Amino acid sequence: MHPNEPPPTSVLAGILSYLVPGLGQILQGRVGKGLLFFVCLVSLFHVGQAMGNWQNVYLPSVDSRFARDQVRPANPLASIIHYRWHYAGQFWVGVAAWPALWQFYEMPVPDAQRHPFWNRYQRAPDEENEVNPFLVDSDKTPDLGLIYTVIAGVLNILVIYDAYAPRHFPRPAPRPGTSRPLRA
Repeated sequence: MHPNEPPPTSVLAGILSYLVPGLGQILQGRVGKGLLFFVCLVSLFHVGQAMGNWQNVYLPSVDSRFARDQVRPANPLASIIHYRWHYAGQFWVGVAAWPALWQFYEMPVPDAQRHPFWNRYQRAPDEENEVNPFLVDSDKTPDLGLIYTVIAGVLNILVIYDAYAPRHFPRPAPRPGTSRPLRA
């Protein structure tokens, strides 16, 4: 590859940055940038969850909205489109949003007596008995937390693209009298 050519795209780096924000950049040797993305986006996502009392990242289940309709979409995509569009943004933060899919498919979870937090983590809450009283007794913090989780996912789309196509411009030409090109 000629020194002025941009590096090729990297599908693997893009996939890794989807799974864990910044991991693709770390793989490419851009450790500082990768760690910055990781800390900022994962922190934003989890702070948003905490602000929403850990009840704002989920896909609806039979226990929630579907209990009234007695209809449950066969796949999570239909559930996202019809009942929980926020998850479409949250999903892009990567592995941090996957427990909602785990809960949607009702896969085995930790025991409720020994690990109550992990048993309920990203499970659809009971809207009447859990969410509504929490929202009535709080300020706008849960709404802001929901926005934080969606923004973290949407911003990770940019991180994924940065890992996939790391440089959009050719490297600068070497200075006269030097043998190496400048680092970009």
